[in-house]
Amino acid sequence: MDVARFGDRVATNPQVVLTGLEALEALDQQGFWAVVMTFEGALTAVRFADVRHGAPVAPSAPWTGLDDAWRSSLDADAYRASVTVIRERIAAGTVYQANLCRALEHDLDESADLDGLDALLREGNPAPYAARIRVAAAGLDVVSASPERFLSRSGERLVSSPIKGTATTADRLLPKDVAENVMIVDLVRNDLSRVCHEGTVDVEALCAVEPHPGLVHLVSTVAGRLRPGVGWAGILDATFPPGSVSGAPKSSALTTIRDLEPVPRGPYCGAIGWVDADRNEAELAVGIRTFWAERDVHGLRVLRFGTGAGITWGSDPDAEWAETQLKASRLVGLTASTRDGHTTGPAPTPSAGSPQPRLPVGAAPRRPR
Repeated sequence: MDVARFGDRVATNPQVVLTGLEALEALDQQGFWAVVMTFEGALTAVRFADVRHGAPVAPSAPWTGLDDAWRSSLDADAYRASVTVIRERIAAGTVYQANLCRALEHDLDESADLDGLDALLREGNPAPYAARIRVAAAGLDVVSASPERFLSRSGERLVSSPIKGTATTADRLLPKDVAENVMIVDLVRNDLSRVCHEGTVDVEALCAVEPHPGLVHLVSTVAGRLRPGVGWAGILDATFPPGSVSGAPKSSALTTIRDLEPVPRGPYCGAIGWVDADRNEAELAVGIRTFWAERDVHGLRVLRFGTGAGITWGSDPDAEWAETQLKASRLVGLTASTRDGHTTGPAPTPSAGSPQPRLPVGAAPRRPR
């Protein structure tokens, strides 16, 4: 069944699927919309006719655990080398911080139903911005356990809560994590100031330690009051992609990402959530801790997942690689489980020597220049 679930909201009966500019315009009009925006900026919005509040019903779909045959777009050596390149660019003054990500991919059986994986994640890795979107007509089959708010809206109030800084425990957070968080907070303040009333953008929390399953994050909260007449086209033009998964300055960070990441990120690091145009409310998460199913260039069904780390001058290549492993290990490990609690064996994140994933349909590889 086509469905969109966000926390206690369950939307069914999709009526309209829009993309691009049409989708942006529709978000300012009427209706409840499920939204998926890729990191590269491709927007898909689905209007649902029926929305109710209540706990999601446990799906009957089984989940057969995956094995350890995950592929990575960057192996350990390539990732460490890219960290070194970013540090060289920081030394040259080209960029101050850049998020470096890698895409993981696993073959997926035609009968595999991500509803079963969604149930596993809700139980084994509960997240404040968890989402499940399945709309066949839109080509969307997404399960997210995102811990990060990209943008929430309530009337004129806009709020963003960037995450920067990750460790297994709070005492393992480093000065580098704090510096990175403060840098991204400045970027988010600047983004919001482009669409908010002058003097209303405020840092409501700075570098708060927030626990999540298996790790802790540093989370800050920035809020502002939206200027009259600014719609979703203006909001997203000012703020997307999220600063926490791009870098600073954002334009230079995006150039660095295009140079060093060999495949598009897709929904990973994009925006996933809902917009209620009737109430001027919205909740969009950063598309991290997110799985999605799609067809590769050969027409085969695959499951994709992304992981990454923010690179600064103080970054150690080995430590940054380890951070990508830490962020992925719990969720990728859960994919090895079955709905009855058994496992098919470990499903570790790929290590050195992992082959690159097959590219999405129509995607061209980007190589370091």
